Amino acid sequence: MTQPATGTVRECTCPPAGERGATVWLTGLPSAGKTTIAYELAGRLREEGHRVEVLDGDEIRAFLSAGLGFSRRDRDANVQRIGLVAEVLARNGVKAIVPVIAPYADSREAVRGRHAASGTPYIEVHVATPVEVCSVRDVKGLYGMQAAGEISGLTGVDDPYEEPESPDLRIESHTRTVQESAAALHALLTEERLA
Repeated sequence: MTQPATGTVRECTCPPAGERGATVWLTGLPSAGKTTIAYELAGRLREEGHRVEVLDGDEIRAFLSAGLGFSRRDRDANVQRIGLVAEVLARNGVKAIVPVIAPYADSREAVRGRHAASGTPYIEVHVATPVEVCSVRDVKGLYGMQAAGEISGLTGVDDPYEEPESPDLRIESHTRTVQESAAALHALLTEERLA
């Protein structure tokens, strides 16, 4: 039991001691559904009493990676920073869910290697939504801006996206609901004894 400053007593909702953390990295094109699936999964895990953090790519860009551009070098630096934060959280019993494009295979492999070196579970999920579907969804208006010539370097259009060859899970989010996609990922975590 913990006692807040107000003097009322509340029950601690901390997870069991020794709970295994893990990083769940959702990679895919812009507007593929990564973040939506991530928050749906996070809600399920929290309901079960797990400690969860969603490392949203936009939030990381605004703070931890402020000042980085979109060159290959900057994209790699962004991915490595996020990978380090995720690994530290996961090593300390948190489920770190990372909905971040991470377009280059070698960057993702370096993050996996960091996790392997510390014995920290790492799950790579490819949210495999075709670019045609993503451009219709166009959640942030990026595809429209690229088509209008207002921006360039859009991942999967005029900048490369290297699809994972052997992800731990491939989700075709355009053929399932968000709930079904999160359920498939939750089932994998359960199978790996991480949920």
